[in-house]
Amino acid sequence: MDQPAQIQLQVLRDQHHNEANKEETMKQSSKTGHWWWWVKVSLYTLSVLLGQSVAVLLGRLYFLKGGSSNWLSSVVQVGGFPILIPFYLLTTTTPTKAAAGGVDHDHDDQGAKPPLPSPHTLTAIYALLGLVVGFDCWLYSVGLQNLPVSTYTLLSASQLAFNSFFSYFINGQKFTPFVVNSLVLLTISSVLLVFNNDDDDDSSAAGPTSRVKYVTGFLCTLAASALFGLLMSATQYVFTSVIKRRTFKYVMDMIIYQNLFASLVTAVGLFASGEWKGIGREMEGYGLGTTSYLMTLIWIAVFWQVFSIGAVGLIFEVSALFSNSISVVGLPVVPIAAIFFFHDKMSGVKGVSMVLAIWGFVSYVYQFYVDDRISKVAKKAVDESSPRSS
Repeated sequence: MDQPAQIQLQVLRDQHHNEANKEETMKQSSKTGHWWWWVKVSLYTLSVLLGQSVAVLLGRLYFLKGGSSNWLSSVVQVGGFPILIPFYLLTTTTPTKAAAGGVDHDHDDQGAKPPLPSPHTLTAIYALLGLVVGFDCWLYSVGLQNLPVSTYTLLSASQLAFNSFFSYFINGQKFTPFVVNSLVLLTISSVLLVFNNDDDDDSSAAGPTSRVKYVTGFLCTLAASALFGLLMSATQYVFTSVIKRRTFKYVMDMIIYQNLFASLVTAVGLFASGEWKGIGREMEGYGLGTTSYLMTLIWIAVFWQVFSIGAVGLIFEVSALFSNSISVVGLPVVPIAAIFFFHDKMSGVKGVSMVLAIWGFVSYVYQFYVDDRISKVAKKAVDESSPRSS
């Protein structure tokens, strides 16, 4: 064989070897990215379940032991965001994956970075979402004050139905038979609580709940669930259609700035309503003591921030509906814990409501599993049909 032919053959072999190495590197990178994605989703899920369960129980404890300020309860739900600032500064100063040779999700497939909205636009978005969050916290506080934890938590499951409704119009969510089944079951679960007997709502600390308070708590919790469903869908829309960035920094931006504006809204409500004047008297008369009063409020603030990280993180990584469905997983945890801690009674109506709520959640999770399997099969088919160098 002559020299030029040998050189050409060697070049072809080198090209084939480089292509094989490149393909293997891409496969390894894809596997690593998929594994890391599941780790993040698992951590966010744990944050949602732990943060929500503990925060709701502590919130109910605040009202049972002498707390009465709905606006103060709202302030602590969003006012704990400063504890996230050191972590936020760490994430913004750490080199990105792109700088270390990894994948930079700020870029699209063509390598062009999508335009970021102006600071004025982002400020307006965060302010609007913060206003909604602040008002939503107040509605939830009224509901938690006037309802037993078990009833409040089960009723909050309706937020998944509202989220699905808003996601259909805002995020293009498709309604499959399993999703529809989930919505119907969660709706029935919430409606059943309307017929709950007052005698089942006794609390060791608060006595029988009056019909007026029950209806007030019911309506406020239902309205809060609807507003929360809208908020989740709107947050997903902001991530996908406005910010168009795929880094953790923007998750932290959303949490901190949104809670900043929500804190301002709830603080204004606290002072405008005059409830701040009774905080000193409330602290002195708290059933567990002054120190416990402060620690209860502090830990409520901390665990709601844990919940916020998980909820916004799941919206960022998966979808608003999935994030909301994970929060519904906490349904069995809070009511059962309330039976032991607050002596809430689990009536037959509440039991049926819980079963229907869990059934509705499982139905939605199964749909997510089916979608994930279809996505993997489609991706595999695309990879196998792609042209390869011979």
